[in-house]
Amino acid sequence: MSPQEYLTSLRKKRGRGISQSKEGIFIVERRKHPRFRIDLPLDYSVESVERQGGVAANASKSGLLVYLPEAIFVGSLLKVEVLFAKGSGLNSISATAKVVWSDLAPEEISGGYRHGLRFESFQEGDFLKLRKLLTEVGDRHSR
Repeated sequence: MSPQEYLTSLRKKRGRGISQSKEGIFIVERRKHPRFRIDLPLDYSVESVERQGGVAANASKSGLLVYLPEAIFVGSLLKVEVLFAKGSGLNSISATAKVVWSDLAPEEISGGYRHGLRFESFQEGDFLKLRKLLTEVGDRHSR
C-alpha cells in the first residue's frame, strides 16, 4: 500500500473525505535542547595530558558539535575546554564529554573530523556559564 493510499484509508475510517490540499511531510525535532551556532575554539584531550585544539561549531545544554584534527572513536571520553571572550577577558567552560557519533571522513571545509559530543559532567559553575553563553547567543540570533 502506498503512503497516499494509506492516508486515504485513514481519512475514510475517521469519516473525513479526501483533502483538496496537498500532503506534506511533518518533521519532528528529536533534540531535547535547541542548538546554537557558536564557532569557538576549544582545547581537548583524550585519556592523556597532551591537549590539542579544535573548533566547537554549535552547542546546546546537552552537547557540542566539534571539528577536531583527528578521528576519535565513538564512546571515548574527552576533557574539553571551550574558550570565549567575556567582557575584557577570556573565559572558558570545562567539561567531560562523550563522543556519541563521528564522521570518520575528514570535512573538506574545516580540514578536521566532525564529532558529536554529549556532556557528561562540568567543572563547578561551568554549566551555568554554558547556559548564560547560549542565552546570549540565542538573543543575538533572534534579533
